[in-house]
Amino acid sequence: MRMRRVLIAIGSMVLLAAPVLAFQPSAGQGQFVPIDQLPPADQLPAAPLLITAYAFVWAVLMFYLWSIWRRLGKVEVDMRALEQRSANRNRAR
Repeated sequence: MRMRRVLIAIGSMVLLAAPVLAFQPSAGQGQFVPIDQLPPADQLPAAPLLITAYAFVWAVLMFYLWSIWRRLGKVEVDMRALEQRSANRNRAR
């Protein structure tokens, strides 16, 4: 039982320390370097990524709204059919 607790404690420390160690800057990142001084391979323009992200979010939102609109239409058709059946039953009595 004691060994199990020790292993759990060590595992927890390793898992909690991993993100802290991952955020440590590398040895080459000592100072700020303007983007125009970086080699072209290291430059990452943000505009295409930002536009792609916004386009994706808008497309997902439009698809979601379209699916809600379609399902709501089906519910309305079902409600009309139910209303007609209910009216027909009341007339038959």
